[in-house]
Amino acid sequence: QVQLVESGGGLVQPGGSLRLSCAASESEYSIYAMGWYRQPPGKHRELVAQITNNNSTYYTGSVKGRFTISRDSAKNTVYLQMNSLKPEDTANYICFMTNILSRDYWGQGTQVTVSS
Repeated sequence: QVQLVESGGGLVQPGGSLRLSCAASESEYSIYAMGWYRQPPGKHRELVAQITNNNSTYYTGSVKGRFTISRDSAKNTVYLQMNSLKPEDTANYICFMTNILSRDYWGQGTQVTVSS
């Protein structure tokens, strides 16, 4: 069973930065994509950013220009650099991995709170 271990969440002031990391344990099948969803309190989960095995990236509109997703394929790890954070970025950030058979795996989530 693939496990995803997240780190890097916390409390930050508006305008600050955080870097999230997510490491996937070894998988029988190759990784197709990794990324992050987020779920603010009382709201639906939304896809924040994704990076595929050919380094194609996707960002939701509200984070473009502020967040950067990257990966270390040798470590099965994905990173989300979040700059110029806003209170509306406050959410539980959940890492995911999709393998080449289109099976999804999920992390436990890490809380990001942007507040003064």
